[in-house]
Amino acid sequence: MKNINGRANRKLLPVGVDRGRNKKRISSLPKRPNPVLGGFTGGKYLGRGPWEKVSVVQWDDWKWQFQNRVRSPLQLAAIMNEPALSSKRYRSVVRAYPMAVTPYYLSLLYSVGESDPLRRQCFPDFRELDDSLGGADDPLDEEMAMPVPGLIHRYPDRCLAIVNSICAVNCRHCNRKRMWRGKKKSPGTREWLQTMAAHVARTPTLREVIISGGDPLLLSESLLNWFLGTLRAIPHVEVIRIGSRAPVTLPMRITPELCKMLKRHRPLWFNTQFNHVREITPESARACEMLLMAGIPVSNQSVLLKGINDDYGTMRDLLYGLERISVRPYYLFQCDPVRGVNHFRPEVFRGMEIMDKLWHNISGLCLPRYVLDSPGGRGKISLQPFSLLPERTPSGATLF
Repeated sequence: MKNINGRANRKLLPVGVDRGRNKKRISSLPKRPNPVLGGFTGGKYLGRGPWEKVSVVQWDDWKWQFQNRVRSPLQLAAIMNEPALSSKRYRSVVRAYPMAVTPYYLSLLYSVGESDPLRRQCFPDFRELDDSLGGADDPLDEEMAMPVPGLIHRYPDRCLAIVNSICAVNCRHCNRKRMWRGKKKSPGTREWLQTMAAHVARTPTLREVIISGGDPLLLSESLLNWFLGTLRAIPHVEVIRIGSRAPVTLPMRITPELCKMLKRHRPLWFNTQFNHVREITPESARACEMLLMAGIPVSNQSVLLKGINDDYGTMRDLLYGLERISVRPYYLFQCDPVRGVNHFRPEVFRGMEIMDKLWHNISGLCLPRYVLDSPGGRGKISLQPFSLLPERTPSGATLF
């Protein structure tokens, strides 16, 4: 049997797994498209059609995927066969907020339909330029909490290192969208990382370092290995955490070599971001499985996004899908009030209603914490006061 990309499903087996003993586990991995896990509604997937001349070897090479990202409306219009995508209006959006999408992630989209939840996460939108919607470039005041460039130190016991400003896919809801613009000094050098490591070393209260970006997995493996080793050598650093959306947007990046390197720096935790069940593919499931087999726990931090996952059924299917591939639902974030992102923000009570229904209907293993991040080191505000939601009778009347 072959998947939608024409590759045999047997290739989904993670390196080092015995095929016979793990037949049942591997058979539970989602196939693509899947009417249960994939949220399939009859749409036609773009698939590998636009890249039919690309060999399987190239397609599975993360460097080829990264180098061949779609970065202009003209390219996008040709691939999607939608001339309107090359209009001046779309080009004006991309001038303000550049686009980048891997061929892999594009292949998951429906070939038609502007409401496709994956399309909305990566295609430019006119509303990004509508300042009347409000928002701030840095609503969490991250720049004000940087004792050294790139290092956000908002809490006493942990800090976050922005190690680069590059992602495989420029997600249109990104809370660091400000980093896409201008020509500021680009992070991602040893000098940049050394300055942050020096701050951690002279701050004994820091027991945990979160490595973020951009996407830290787009650093060279040698540089990332050096940075992880430098942090691990600091006596008071007990835990390192990596935040990366690569398993979702560039799963080919999770290689046996990368996992072997990361394993050397345990205890290491890995957080990713699946926002929709259709992002759970054989490729992304395999990427998470390889990390898990290396002894690295994988958690998920979704963002609640209007028109993408802000309904009970979609969120339930996503959480069930994550449980099936042993990825722990950790946080569900209320979308931050970032400039150019506010058209993605649902009402808080919409999220609370969804969480209340999830709380009463699905396994506790599937439940994330619904939170709102706040500036000034005040931490994450829980948005799950279920007892405050009005109870309703079957007829819809409020009991109190």
